[in-house]
Amino acid sequence: MNAENTNARPQLSKDLKSEDFRQYYFLKEELKDFCKNEGLKVSGSKNQLEERIIYYLDTGKSLDDSGSLENKNNYSKSKSNKAPNPKEIRLDSILGENFKCSEDKREFFEKEIGKGFKFKVKFQKWLKSNPDKTYQDAINAYHELQNSNEKSKIDKQFQYNQYIRDFFEDNDDKTLNDAIKCWKHKKSLKGHNKYEKSDLKILN
Repeated sequence: MNAENTNARPQLSKDLKSEDFRQYYFLKEELKDFCKNEGLKVSGSKNQLEERIIYYLDTGKSLDDSGSLENKNNYSKSKSNKAPNPKEIRLDSILGENFKCSEDKREFFEKEIGKGFKFKVKFQKWLKSNPDKTYQDAINAYHELQNSNEKSKIDKQFQYNQYIRDFFEDNDDKTLNDAIKCWKHKKSLKGHNKYEKSDLKILN
C-alpha cells in the first residue's frame, strides 16, 4: 500500500511542476477549477486548458494575457517562425506556429501530392507539432504517415472510453462498477492510463 502511495497523484496547485502535471490525468472540471482559482481563462477544450496550465506553471503568467504577448512568443518559438503568406508558399517555406488547414494550403499540397490529398488527423497533428519544419518535410511526413499502420494516439479526453472498452474485452465477467473502480485507481497513478491486467488487483 505504501509503495502505491509514492505514485499517488499530486494536488493540482501553482507549486506543481509542469513536467509532473503532464504525467497525471486530471478531469476537465479540475482544470477549470484551478484556472478559476488562479484567475486564468476557464473556457476552451480540455487540451487548451492543459496548455494554459502548463504555461502558467512554467512562467507564472497567463497564456491569454495580451499584455504578455511578447513573453508568450519567446516562450514558444522565435518570431522568425512566422507562417508565410499562402500565396508565397514554396517547398522550403517554414510551416510556422499555429498552422491552419486553409484552402490555399490544401491547394498547395494537392498540387505537390495529388488530388487524393486530405488533411487527415495524424497529418494535422504533425503539422501543428513541427512549426520549424518546411513544406517539403511535411510532404515527406505525409507519405510516411500514409504508409504507416500505426493507430492514431487517443486524446486524453477519450482515454476513459478506451480504458472501459479495453477492460471489458479482457474481463467480460466483470461489472461496470468494477471497470470504473479500476479506472479511478489507474488515473491516480503516474504514467499512462491504458488498461493493464495488473489493474485488477484493486478489486481484490
